[in-house]
Amino acid sequence: MLRLYNLYRLIIGLSLVLLISSDFDSRLMELANIALFRAGSWAYLGLNVAVVLLLGNVRHPARAFTLAAADVILLAGLFYAGGGIPSGIGNLMIASVAMGNLLLRSRLGLLLAAMASIGIIYITFYLNYARGVAPNDYLQAGSLGVLCFAVALIVQGLIRLLRTSEDLAERRASDVTSLEALNALILQRMRTGIIVLDAEHRVQLANQGALALLGQPSLVGESMVARAPELIERLLQWRRNPTLRVKSLRLSDSGPALQPNFVALNRGEREQTLVFLEDLSAVAQQAQQLKLAALGRLTASIAHEIRNPLGAISHAGQLLQESDALPAPDQRLVQIILDHSKRMNLIVENVLQLSRRRAAKPEILDLKHWLRNFARDFRPTDSANQQLNLQLADGPIETRIDPSQLAQVLTNLVENGLRYSGQRHAQAQVWLNLYVDPHSGLPVLDVLDDGAGFPSDKLQHIFEPFFTTETNGTGLGLYISRELCENNQAHLDYRPREHGGSCMRITFAHAKKQG
Repeated sequence: MLRLYNLYRLIIGLSLVLLISSDFDSRLMELANIALFRAGSWAYLGLNVAVVLLLGNVRHPARAFTLAAADVILLAGLFYAGGGIPSGIGNLMIASVAMGNLLLRSRLGLLLAAMASIGIIYITFYLNYARGVAPNDYLQAGSLGVLCFAVALIVQGLIRLLRTSEDLAERRASDVTSLEALNALILQRMRTGIIVLDAEHRVQLANQGALALLGQPSLVGESMVARAPELIERLLQWRRNPTLRVKSLRLSDSGPALQPNFVALNRGEREQTLVFLEDLSAVAQQAQQLKLAALGRLTASIAHEIRNPLGAISHAGQLLQESDALPAPDQRLVQIILDHSKRMNLIVENVLQLSRRRAAKPEILDLKHWLRNFARDFRPTDSANQQLNLQLADGPIETRIDPSQLAQVLTNLVENGLRYSGQRHAQAQVWLNLYVDPHSGLPVLDVLDDGAGFPSDKLQHIFEPFFTTETNGTGLGLYISRELCENNQAHLDYRPREHGGSCMRITFAHAKKQG
């Protein structure tokens, strides 16, 4: 507005200077003071040039009012020098009042209109007294005075509407900005992976959930054809038949099962696809929890009915085994009865343990000291061809965990490692490697063995209950171990070793108690 006002005054000043250089003088010779009009025109142009060059933006209300008042006073002087109403300068004063009200508040704007009205009417009466003017000039002077106030009120009303609309637009813009920031935060914090692909299958956007599920630090700008060809294959299947529910996929042997869903985004000529990646492991874990909860309740209710006849069968088998008259083939059958009775009893015990599992009682634990004691207590039970090795990093390593539950987990993992190592080597060995992860700062314990390892097609099932690769196993050891770790805010997962064998990794929580 101020720049427009400055430009307006410069144009008026230049126009007046051009007029005094034409035959304007002869037309107003009788009524106008030509010398004063010329001087006033040059003064008006010079003052406006000086204001534009020296003052620049005049934002303070007092300065803006001073500038507008000076403009009205100079135009009033030109109005007098030009002979009053016939000069047409009064119309310029109305325009200046309008421009001034664009910059001023209500009271100052009305004061400016009052100054212009008083100037027009007073000068008209003075000229009538001094020189004599036409009678209709009084009516025109009064009309110009009324127009000054009318223009001021109209402009101020429009300015109020404009400011109200501007404030509303700013509030809405602020709300939109806040919503965008909130949406971006929600998008990044969502566990569901979200990826936006262009027509060439390049990543335009990927949230933290997608990066975590795909195991990538960054994906923006990358081609998913090379990163995840199976995902692109599912995308092409969906494009051929959008009503088809695509199959789940697993992007790595040890990664979670993912269920992709696709939505087409048509934004003008840009063809984009919105990809949702849902981790099915949480759903599978909930299903397992429900299954085991139901199984635990069922087992707890019938355990008495099962264990009594099972104990009778086992006792009868032991009595038969002690008989001297029993032939060798029958002795073998009795041994099968005893072995399977023992296995059935172990399954019942494990399931009862799941249904009656007590809450963890974590405490601050020095892992290095605790592992030394564990290895010392465990070694006497080893046979001559078994060995447990310790590899401990420097510095204190602490965590917050229930020691008895950690002992149960580690005993199961070490026994499994020694058994698998003994199947391939005469000397079975297990290594306990304790260190601090350099990226997360969390304590990590690797239970390493040099056995055959798990087949890649079975890795997704090793922590499922009742899954076992042994003929006499229960399939609950690794499941119980992972559940106990999760109960202590730790995490147990499997990592294959490059040169053969298995690595069962326990990632502990920080020693500081979590709120």
